[in-house]
Amino acid sequence: MRESIYEMNEQYKNLQEKINVFDTTLRDGEQSPGVALTVDEKIEIAENLNILGVDKMEVGFPISSEGEKETAKKVKALELDSTICGLARAVEKDVDAVLDCDLEYVHTFIGTSPLHRDYKLKKSKDEIKESAIKIIDYCKDHGLTIEFSAEDATRTEWDFLVDIYKAVEDAGVNMINVPDTVGILTPMDAKSLIYDLKQELKVPLSTHFHNDFGLAVANTIMGIEAGASQFHGTVNGIGERAGNASLEETIMTLISLYNHPMDIDTTKIYNVSDFVSRVTGINLSQNKAIVGKNAFAHESGIHVHGIMENANTYEAISPEMVGQTRRIVLGKQSGGHAIKGKLKEFNIDLNQTQLEDVLQHIKSLGDKGKSLTDDDLKAIALSEMNTLEEKFVEILGLSVSIGDSVSPTATIRLMINNEVKEKAAIGVGPVDAALNAIESLIRDTTSFELEQYHIEAINGGTDALGEVFVRVSDGEGNVATGRSANEDIIQASVQAVLNSVNKLLMIKKELKQ
Repeated sequence: MRESIYEMNEQYKNLQEKINVFDTTLRDGEQSPGVALTVDEKIEIAENLNILGVDKMEVGFPISSEGEKETAKKVKALELDSTICGLARAVEKDVDAVLDCDLEYVHTFIGTSPLHRDYKLKKSKDEIKESAIKIIDYCKDHGLTIEFSAEDATRTEWDFLVDIYKAVEDAGVNMINVPDTVGILTPMDAKSLIYDLKQELKVPLSTHFHNDFGLAVANTIMGIEAGASQFHGTVNGIGERAGNASLEETIMTLISLYNHPMDIDTTKIYNVSDFVSRVTGINLSQNKAIVGKNAFAHESGIHVHGIMENANTYEAISPEMVGQTRRIVLGKQSGGHAIKGKLKEFNIDLNQTQLEDVLQHIKSLGDKGKSLTDDDLKAIALSEMNTLEEKFVEILGLSVSIGDSVSPTATIRLMINNEVKEKAAIGVGPVDAALNAIESLIRDTTSFELEQYHIEAINGGTDALGEVFVRVSDGEGNVATGRSANEDIIQASVQAVLNSVNKLLMIKKELKQ
């Protein structure tokens, strides 16, 4: 029998024994437009990344400001398990700033593409190569571990790229990083590039791929497949322009799809992601892989049924693996299994008829574009439990009119003991007018006095469900309560009162028997 594609591809997933995670959230990530982190926020992120288990973290560009230096010094002083790295251009004063922070690992770079040579640096190939070799020598003389990047490597002529990488390798660099500075690689290009460089060089290779075409994670994975033993990434994929390779997506791809062992506490992924999102002010897309609000959310009735039988039917990994939780979202796609399962969590037991009524209510709200929360479901279910199967009084229609120069008026049509009656009444507001009309219509059947009226918006928003609770008495010592939930407060109020009235009538019927 032919294996699945997933199983067949296992033979191609032989990676380097150790894949290092190089996090650059605090350097490249902070270069996201509009992001400016305080020293304290950076320290908190660094501590979170250390708990997550990243191998290295780039804490900033020390030469750029005193704040960057202060951050690097304070993070270094924490004595974290992660290696702390500082960024430096291929100039001695930048390296000196890294040394001033007491760092032992430097990531140094110089532009190598024609665009960078001609327009930014205004240097020849020989001058650039000389600068690269010179800075490697300087770093070595000061006892630093060195990672070198040829900036804009993917737009650099192949022969020159190999030439400069071999030059820094001969000079004693420890790690060679390959930046796709403007994110132009395709996955096959990324794989070919790293593979070909691997044939030319002995020093370990790293990737630093940007996401301008949404391919950063795919390109990173292909680079690792081709032999890279380290990748640069940022939490939530933040960074300049469209950002960098997403740390969490790359890590979980390697662990879950490549079965690669990594010293990462994946259960901390969501917390780190959420914290970075909050302090940077960059909100995540709800459908963001791994950490998005909807990453483990299910609404479709078919999906929910499958999830409740076996979560693997519609989830590649468990939400708990990354510190997330599964959400069953209620809306127009929901089915009976979702409703029943949710109510079971709340210890609410409805009969089949009540379940079907709740489901139809939810679908009706879903058709209006509303997704329901757990609190909404509880309110609707409790309202349904509060409704008698035998109804002496039922609402057939309701209309209200209000204005600045007229009294609020409500016209209501009821079925009372199988007889249709209609009445209009005024009140101090539309709810009061509707209740006055009800009282007038059922006066011959029973009298009631409203002793308590309570309304509460279940969740925020102008379209939130309103839950109404009422307590009524009939003057004969009989008391009943009513409850209803509806996005229309007047409808909810009317139904709650009718529920309580039906209970009063049921009490009277039982007393006569």
